[in-house]
Amino acid sequence: MDINRKTAFYIVRDVENKKAYSHIAANNHINRLKPSNRPFVRELAFGVIRQKMYLDYVIGNFVKTPTEKLNVADLSLLRMGLYQIIFMNSVPDYAAVNETVEMAGRYAKGREGFVNGVLRQYLRDRDYVTLPERDEDETRYLSVKYSYEPWIVKMWLDDFGAEDAEKLLAAGNEIPPLTIRVNTLMTDRDDLSERLTARGYEVSPLDGVPNMLCVKGEEVIGGRFYKSGLYSIQDEGSLCAVRVLDPKPGETVVDVCAAPGGKTMAIAEAMNNKGRISAIDLYKRKLYLIREQAKRLGVTIVDTWSWDATRADSDLADTADRVLVDAPCSGLGTVRKKPEIKYKKWDDEMEDLPLKQRDILAASSKYVKPGGVLVYAVCTVSRRESQQVVNDFLRRHADFEKTETKQLLPNIDNTDGFFICKMKRRESLGQREAI
Repeated sequence: MDINRKTAFYIVRDVENKKAYSHIAANNHINRLKPSNRPFVRELAFGVIRQKMYLDYVIGNFVKTPTEKLNVADLSLLRMGLYQIIFMNSVPDYAAVNETVEMAGRYAKGREGFVNGVLRQYLRDRDYVTLPERDEDETRYLSVKYSYEPWIVKMWLDDFGAEDAEKLLAAGNEIPPLTIRVNTLMTDRDDLSERLTARGYEVSPLDGVPNMLCVKGEEVIGGRFYKSGLYSIQDEGSLCAVRVLDPKPGETVVDVCAAPGGKTMAIAEAMNNKGRISAIDLYKRKLYLIREQAKRLGVTIVDTWSWDATRADSDLADTADRVLVDAPCSGLGTVRKKPEIKYKKWDDEMEDLPLKQRDILAASSKYVKPGGVLVYAVCTVSRRESQQVVNDFLRRHADFEKTETKQLLPNIDNTDGFFICKMKRRESLGQREAI
C-alpha cells in the first residue's frame, strides 16, 4: 500500500471523524508514518478537505445513500479517489482508482466493489455532472462550487456583493505562502536568508515587511534554526496587528487572549526585549505554549497568567501604554491554512461571538493609560465581528477615538483575512470631538 496515500487517509479521517485540526493531524501523521512524498500527502489531504462539499456533491450523483449517512471510511476514500481524478493532473485516472480500491481492502473491507463502482461510473459519466443553477440559487451554487457552508456564502454576498464574494471564496481555496518572522533579537533578515538558502531552502523577502521571509522547503518547522529561535512561523496579516500596535522598548503592554503567543513574541521582539508584557489567556494549559515560545526565542519580558478576558482585572487598570485584544472569532480569515473552518455550523456560539468580543474589548480598554493605544484584531472576514463590534464599543466609550483601520483580504493582500482597528484613549474628555 502506498504510504503517501495511507498518510493522507489518516489525516482526512481524523479531521472528519475526530474533528481534528487539519494542520495538527497532518503534522502528527506525517511525523509518525514518515511518508516518502510529503508535498503529495499535504496536497491530497488538504485538497480533499478544501473541496469536501464539492466532492460530496459529485458523489451524490452516483450513490443512492445520502453522503452524510455513508460510513466515514467509505466517504473519505471516495473523496480521495475523486480528488485525484479531478484535481491532480500528476495522477493517472487508473492509478487513482486502483490505489483507492486497494486502500478500501484495508480500511473498508467488503466495500471495495462499491468504491470501485462509484469511481469508474464517474469516469464514464463525468461530463454529465453539472453544478446547481446559479440563477435559481446563487448561494447554493457558490457553496457547492467552492465548498463553504451556505451561511458563510450568504454573509459574504451580503457584505461584499457577488463579484467580490466569489473572489474571496476562491482565494480561500488557494495554498498560502509559508512566511516566517525573523527573530531580530538573535539575527537579521539578510543573515537568516543566507543561512536558509545555504541549507537548500527557497527564500524571498516580503516587500514592505523588513522582518519577514517567504520560505519554501521541507521541515521549516522543527529544523535546527527554528529550534534555536532564529525565526517563528507567522502570517503577514497576523504580524500586521503588531505593526499597527507599534510597541516601543521600555513600554508596558497587555496582550489579551494571547495564546499560543505568536503576537506576544512579535511584540517582545519589536520592543527589543525591553519593558514588560502581560500575556493573558483564559486557559492555563495554553500559557505553557507562550512560555515555551519565550524560552525558544530568548524573550524574558513576558509574564503570563490565566484570566477571563470578559472581566476587567483591577490590578491592570490604567497601567498599559498599549493593549492588544486578539479576540476569539470565527476564524474565517484563516481558511487557506485551516480549511475545516469552512464547515462550521451556525450555532449559539457563533450567534453570541460579537457580544463576547464586545465584552472583552470593553474590559480590556480599562487597562489603557490616558493617551495610550488599544488595538482590536480578529482573524476573520465578517463585519458583525469587526466593524460592528468596534462601532458599538466607540458609541459606549467616548474616551476612545479610532485612529486607523485595516481589513486584510486573502484575495487582495495574499494574507490571512484580518480586521485590525487602532484606537487611542483621550488624555481627557475635554478633547472629545463630536460623535
